[in-house]
Amino acid sequence: MTRSPRGPGWPSAARGLYAIVDLDACRGRDPVWLGGELVKGGCAALQLRAKHHSDRERLEVGRRLRDLAWDAGVPFVMNDRVDLALLLGADALHLGQEDLSFSEARRLAPGLPIGRSTHDLAQLEAALAEPLAYVAFGPVFPTASKAQPDPVVGLHRLAEASARAGTVPLVAIGGLRRENAHEVVAAGARLGAVIGELAAAEEPAAVAAELHRAFGGDR
Repeated sequence: MTRSPRGPGWPSAARGLYAIVDLDACRGRDPVWLGGELVKGGCAALQLRAKHHSDRERLEVGRRLRDLAWDAGVPFVMNDRVDLALLLGADALHLGQEDLSFSEARRLAPGLPIGRSTHDLAQLEAALAEPLAYVAFGPVFPTASKAQPDPVVGLHRLAEASARAGTVPLVAIGGLRRENAHEVVAAGARLGAVIGELAAAEEPAAVAAELHRAFGGDR
């Protein structure tokens, strides 16, 4: 397992909550405070997602979230940007369908674990041709985290994707909540990625703990 200078590295056997701090979804709250609450409650990974912010802000928030995650023994993941992932010493990089190809990202970051979002079975098969650390699939349910979301795949397609992924960890994405977590686990996902349910929570640490347990986490 490739390790960052201080971080725990990407845990290939992890299960539970894949917590995402999205700077566009924090509802006026301090994203660093939110991230601290999430790792306090418990999660298998903490990702920074920042689609519409300056690189300086991404780095400032990223450094603080990274340190909170590492202090809790949780891997830190950077969304989209391989350059910022390297600067932050992230444990993994997450790429979307419109981001760099796997080979391009690997040229820049030879040892960095990489995950990829996929939204249908064809994209999933293409992603599985690469040595990914994990693959994400969805949206499983309707989601408000994207301005133009991809079509909902549903639990049936999630189960099919989980079967096709085999030994590659599959992260369910899109519209995941406490009420549907057990269905996601039953469909075969190893982790559940959540933004909105956490960002909107009055007590994010308690909600993170509940989701982490529901998704099969050990805390």
